[in-house]
Formats: sequence, C-alpha cells, structure tokens
Amino acid sequence: MPPLCALLTTGPSRKYLSYVTREVKEIFGSASGGPSGPGGPGGQGTPPAPAALAAKVRTLTPSMTRSMQRVAEAVAGDPAGCAALTVTGLAELTGTSEATVVRTARILGYPGYRDLRLALAGLAAQQQSGRAPAITTDIAVDDPIADVVAKLAYDEQQTLADTAAGLDTVQLAAAVAAAATARRIDVYGIGASGLVAQDLVQKLLRIGLIAHAHSDPHLAVTNAVQLKAGDVAIAITHSGATGDVIEPLRVAFERGATTVAITGRPDSSVTQYADHVLTTSTARESELRPAAMSSRTSQLLVVDCLFVGVAQRTYETAAPALASSYEALAHRHRGRT
Repeated sequence: MPPLCALLTTGPSRKYLSYVTREVKEIFGSASGGPSGPGGPGGQGTPPAPAALAAKVRTLTPSMTRSMQRVAEAVAGDPAGCAALTVTGLAELTGTSEATVVRTARILGYPGYRDLRLALAGLAAQQQSGRAPAITTDIAVDDPIADVVAKLAYDEQQTLADTAAGLDTVQLAAAVAAAATARRIDVYGIGASGLVAQDLVQKLLRIGLIAHAHSDPHLAVTNAVQLKAGDVAIAITHSGATGDVIEPLRVAFERGATTVAITGRPDSSVTQYADHVLTTSTARESELRPAAMSSRTSQLLVVDCLFVGVAQRTYETAAPALASSYEALAHRHRGRT
C-alpha cells in the first residue's frame, strides 16, 4: 500500500485538501475578524456595492442550493439584523453551516463573509435613510387596472435600478471596444430575447455597422462558422441555458470571434463561451407577470448602454450614417396629400 504522504500528493487529493484548507481559513478568519480582500480566498475582484446586493440576491437565488437560498433570503430580508451576526450566528439563524454562509457570500460576489457584512450594513443604512415603497409589486387577478399600472411601473423602475447597480462597467467597456471596431457583429436570441437582439441590430445598422440578428438556430450556427478574429458575437439569454443561443456562441468562440453574453445568470452555461459577461437583473415575478417582462426590460437597458457606448466611439462615422438613415426615411413620416 502506498504511504499516506504519497496518496496526499496526488492531483485530486491536493485539489481537495486545498479546497478544505481555504474553507477552514475562511470560516475561522470570518469568525475572528481577520483581514480579507479581493485577493483573498474567494479570488474575487471588487465586491459589489451595497446598492447592488439586493439585485444580486434576486438574480442568483434561483440557481443556488436550498441551503444557500436560506442564507441569501435571510440577508436580503433583514440586512441590518444579519450585519450584526457572526458567520456562526448567521449559520445558526438559517439552519445551515458556516461553510454554506461563506460559499453564499462568494457567489454573491464577496471575497468572504466580512465583506458581505460590510455590504449588509451599508444596505441597511441606505434603506433606513430612504422611504419604503408605497406599493408592493405582487399583481392579483382582481387588481384594478390603475393598481396594475402602478405596480408594473414600480417593478420596471426596480428592474432598471437593479440592473444599473449590478452592471460591470469594466466588462461593458470591453464589449463596447470590441463592437466599435468589429468587422461584423452577430447577435443571437430566442423568443423575447430575440426581440431585444433585433432592437440592438437595427440601432447598430443605423450608425453604419454591419450587424445581423439570428433567431433561427440553424442560421445562427451556419453564420457563426463564418466568424473569425475581429468579429463579435453576442448571445442574449436570461436563463443562460438556452441551447439554441449557446451553440452559435460556442461556435463563434471557437472560431476566434470576441464573444459577449447578456444573461441574468452569470454562473450559467453560456458564460463559459463568453469573453465578456453583462449581467441583467429581474425583480420578483408573479403568475401574471412572467419573467420575460422583467428580463426584457433589463436586457433593453444593457443593449442600450452597449449601443450608446459604440456610438460614442464611432461618432465620426456614426453621425453621418445616422443622418443618412433619417434622410432616407424622412418621406415616410411626412403627411401625404
């Protein structure tokens, strides 16, 4: 039988021991209040701002394990109370383990639990300084139409605010830079996401760029095989798991094109083929307000930001192209005699 030290130096064993060591250090470090930062165990970059925390919870909770969901729901429901708890206290409150609390913090974008506590304290302070919303967004089957309008308007505002707070502007700037110099831009989307893809493409066409929207999965793939370095492919999928969108993005990625994923699930399958990930956010949905409504609103904000950024970078050519497109269509908007 091989000696124990030999067994522990094999690849899988080293990986497992490294993982356990990181978890133990993080748990005891969180409990003792030791230092933590972006270069710490989680390997994270800059943690999300407090304003983005609620949006991250809404966006990521559906893809978490049930135990992690309990932690996420607790911190979102009572940020002030949870900010006062140690990692052990939050684990006891949610009926989970300290390791689960730490993993949840990392999924939400924080290097460790201490960083999450700081964000919770900041979020609690923001909530206490502002007014509580006058309405709830749950729509009942017997709601008067005026209430429906008010609730949907509030929901749209919340979705836009969440998306803006959580959008990674570094990733956005990189996507803008790639699209502004692209030889060709292909955009993939199915269903409601396909409508968003068409919206982006018609805007890009009007400022003189070569762009195509593909909602037919066969055409998407056959066009993707023609892409190469210097081209850009953009996949729009709220779930991040739509196969008809992932496949052409994978092909474009393998052909050397710069790839961008616009998704509400930053840990989903589509992101493994994306050079740049732009995360959308959606508010809580009800039976009478399907996910396609909030996700569409969020996606439209992201593609508008992407388009405006590209228009800024290509202004010298975009401005005359836009003027030409207005001139070409002007006669269609004049009254006919």
